[in-house]
Amino acid sequence: MCKTTAIWTIAILGFMICWGAAGRAQDEAQTKSNAEAKSQARASAEEKPVHAYRLDFSVTELEDGKKINSRQYSLNLNADDANEIKIGTRVPVEAGHEQFQYMDVGTSIWCRIGERPDGIPLAVRAEMSNFAIPDQGAGHESRPVIRQFKINASTLAVLGKPMVVGSVDDPNSKRQFQLEVTVTKLK
Repeated sequence: MCKTTAIWTIAILGFMICWGAAGRAQDEAQTKSNAEAKSQARASAEEKPVHAYRLDFSVTELEDGKKINSRQYSLNLNADDANEIKIGTRVPVEAGHEQFQYMDVGTSIWCRIGERPDGIPLAVRAEMSNFAIPDQGAGHESRPVIRQFKINASTLAVLGKPMVVGSVDDPNSKRQFQLEVTVTKLK
């Protein structure tokens, strides 16, 4: 009887060892398969080409519907990236007794462009400011009066066609300011 019990014990232990080894092999194969799938997904994401775009901005000033001034700005930008154009003057403004802070006066255009299957998403933040009276800002004792407008916009860009992304009316005159952008895909 001891022999029979020993044989059955060895047989059951052998069966359990083989079953455990087969389970571990199956787990290892599944883990390896998951790792290969993740590696392939990373490789395909890395292989996705990055496209570059040129963005041409135009700030147009209109009075009674007639164009009286226009400024042009351009920048190149990769898809899914952001950048900024900034031009102007830093004006010292008295903040207290012999204490000064600086205020930016000029043009600042920030833009982010994307690339999606349904189009080219575009986000724009623009701020334009200047002195309300041209003579202001020349003397140290003057307090500058600043005229400004801001446009924050987001839309789907139409490649190669100019599009107005924002328009504002000057409340102190019959003037209107428009921000227009043309997006061109670079090769």
